[in-house]
Amino acid sequence: MRRAAERGSPQGTATARREAVSGAFLGAEGRGEPSGRPHTAIAVAPEALHVLRAAQIIDPQAGDSRWLVEPLWSAGAVGIIGGAPKSCKTWLALELAVAVASGSPCLGRFPVATAGPALVFAAEDAPHHIKGRIEGLALARELDFSTLDVRLIVENALRLDRAEDLRRLRLTLASHRPRLLVLDPYVRLQRADENDARQVSTILSALRELSRTFGAAVALVHHARKNGADVPGQALRGSGDFWAWGDSNLYVARRRDGLLLTIEHRSAPAPAPLSLRLLPAEPAGDDCPVRLEVQDAPSPTADAAPPKPSGPRSGRSALSQRILSYLAQGGPSPHRALRGALHVRDARLSEALRSLESSGRVARTPRGWRLIPS
Repeated sequence: MRRAAERGSPQGTATARREAVSGAFLGAEGRGEPSGRPHTAIAVAPEALHVLRAAQIIDPQAGDSRWLVEPLWSAGAVGIIGGAPKSCKTWLALELAVAVASGSPCLGRFPVATAGPALVFAAEDAPHHIKGRIEGLALARELDFSTLDVRLIVENALRLDRAEDLRRLRLTLASHRPRLLVLDPYVRLQRADENDARQVSTILSALRELSRTFGAAVALVHHARKNGADVPGQALRGSGDFWAWGDSNLYVARRRDGLLLTIEHRSAPAPAPLSLRLLPAEPAGDDCPVRLEVQDAPSPTADAAPPKPSGPRSGRSALSQRILSYLAQGGPSPHRALRGALHVRDARLSEALRSLESSGRVARTPRGWRLIPS
């Protein structure tokens, strides 16, 4: 009776009209009803774009960092990890993922602002191969692999130029909420013409929209030409949209003495290029897992000097710094809490704590380990 009365009033007529338009636009499935026949959507008047004065834009919270990994990747940035084939692009992408997932310094050096899950799809490698690489990186960085929050998409294929695959990727991001999404490599993720700016732009725009919707940084691995240009971004294969798209881009190039990493950002100054080396250079057993390391530049008079060693001693020093930073921020913590927060093996943590205790940097208390002020 009430519904019938409403239909007779102007307000009821407007309500019924809105319901009719909404129902026609959504269709039977959108209303939760079985769909028995095709329907035609009724055009709805478009809404104006959302506009704010610049002063009304809400700034990030005081504790939020502009970086995901400083100075390699901006928070929430989309971008390219580029380089010629066999230039360790996947290794670099996995180093980034392991660092973000664990909160440990990337490449053993660069701090992660806020740790969180990393989601990886590697189209050219079997999942067990990627697992092996990640496990080796965890060992190299003294992390507990069993608790490391790097998640793998284990589908046989993911096509970014197909609406259904994009829909499934959207649902996956909504479910897992990664802080970093790694897609490797672009050439295996679509069948579009990479030289067609319109087709490339459609795919890249979809990835940016996903990044903004879910607050996830997106690292897209892409090939560069072997005889690249002087400017790394111009050496990327295909449309110039790849270069223009990136908020943060990392370019890896092979040199006679190792690898050169070039970094660029849309909203931050570019740091100086870095020399990298994939270690160990030859088989050295399980105690020396493969990983990327930053090579410090030699002095002008020491060109023939061996590279700076990167072994257990430097690893213990890095772990000690992580322990001190954690205790400084969070206060006294039990051994188990430290192990879970730092994603490190129990034996390594115990050794580092004993060393810090003997040097007077930390002390054991009933509430756990605490920092001794210097």
